[in-house]
Amino acid sequence: MQNTLRIVLLILGIALIGYGLYTVLFPHISLEDGVSHISAKADQTQSFAMVCLGILTLVCGIAFKKR
Repeated sequence: MQNTLRIVLLILGIALIGYGLYTVLFPHISLEDGVSHISAKADQTQSFAMVCLGILTLVCGIAFKKR
């Protein structure tokens, strides 16, 4: 059971870090319609929170070492 939980935590941590970095690197959404161009900037607070949560999850997954 502990080994399964460890694997799930490691995969979840990697996924959270990947999603957080993706939203940091590609934060904006733009729409173009011939004449007009609309661009919106996203707040990066959620992206940094995802990266921090992913790091915390990875640390918890590593802490579940086999005894």
